[in-house]
Amino acid sequence: MKRIAVIPARSGSKGLKDKNIKELLGKPLIVHTIECALESKCFDKVFVSTDSQKYADIALEYGADASFLRSEENSTDKADSWSVVREVISKFETMGEKYDEIMLLQPTSPLRQPSDIVAAIDLLHEKNANAVISLTECEHSPLWCNTLPKDCNMDGFLRPEYRYIPRQQLPTYYRYNGAIYLITLSELFKYGHMFEENCYGYVMEQDNSIDIDTELDFLIAETIMKKRFN
Repeated sequence: MKRIAVIPARSGSKGLKDKNIKELLGKPLIVHTIECALESKCFDKVFVSTDSQKYADIALEYGADASFLRSEENSTDKADSWSVVREVISKFETMGEKYDEIMLLQPTSPLRQPSDIVAAIDLLHEKNANAVISLTECEHSPLWCNTLPKDCNMDGFLRPEYRYIPRQQLPTYYRYNGAIYLITLSELFKYGHMFEENCYGYVMEQDNSIDIDTELDFLIAETIMKKRFN
């Protein structure tokens, strides 16, 4: 049984400039995910998929593999993560390296812990699952959310049966947190992505589930990490 971690790190960013290498507590953002993957001791290879030699050099410096760059096709902002993963797996197969399980670890989730990686893999095997995806409890119930028309009229905004229920009595909802996507090779090449069948959710703590997309997200992650190291 061989397992690979794939860390997608395209250069540039439409939102937060050069997000994937922006320094977080003195290290480029991608490094926190590289170190987490290596510390988990769950992988035969930790590979950073990037279109930038600068990013690749950072990955190599911190112990990851970045022995080839992405194709031009998978270097645009329209390329999806699973196309990137399939490209990586296919490339390694041509080099004689075959993996049975693939974990996609987005660098924008620097607060995941090695224990989260181990637990997700344990869940995959315990359930004999095809895939596992990390989730976290929603910060606010979607039962108190709705779309809003242009005139901001709130008629029918809340369903009557949930209008006066205390927050603590509402059903618990979960959301994808973007930290861990684990899939078997057979599932990846059967469907090309996750969620088709026999997929299970691994629930992570909210403090480990920050997904950095904006400057505010970055500041929140930085604050939590500083508190942990103090």
